[in-house]
Amino acid sequence: MSKKESILVPEGLERVMLHACCAPCSSAIVEWLLAHNITPVIYYYNPNIFPEAEYLIRKNESQRHADSLGIHWIDDDYNHDSWKCQVQGMEEEPERGKRCELCFKHRLLATAKKAKELDISWFATTLASSRWKNLEQINVAGQWAAEQVGNVQFWAQNWRKDGLQERRNELLRQYGFYNQQYCGCEYSIPKGD
Repeated sequence: MSKKESILVPEGLERVMLHACCAPCSSAIVEWLLAHNITPVIYYYNPNIFPEAEYLIRKNESQRHADSLGIHWIDDDYNHDSWKCQVQGMEEEPERGKRCELCFKHRLLATAKKAKELDISWFATTLASSRWKNLEQINVAGQWAAEQVGNVQFWAQNWRKDGLQERRNELLRQYGFYNQQYCGCEYSIPKGD
């Protein structure tokens, strides 16, 4: 992939349901979308995050960011027990393993359903901005979610391009965002030495 490669916008895209995992990951994406006349509707659905105190910190930062820009922000239920049922048996999987695939499908299916409910034709995710995540897994999960719901399309996008990773780091400092040290689920919490 060339460094000159740029983000491709689907023709006619004016509004997108953006699944946001956290404020740091969504900040540069939201800025880019707004600069390209695409209105994001932020959808915060992350029942994987543990403990609940961590979830609330990330949720509040995401809402603070959206509110500062006047962007519509939607909070969905925090049902960690339901999420754990979805990944049961995958607790020992490594990061980027089958547990992550199931987690992506769970969250992106909810995002696709919300997009359809609100008559938004396209959805995307900030998960695709993390260098710790497998883009292919995310894209497969997004396409799968779109197929399950119908009449919505997944915008498979590598949000690490066009300097967005560097801009994310600048915005993290500018906004003073809380910057988490692990993906979110209890299985991804770094173990002590």
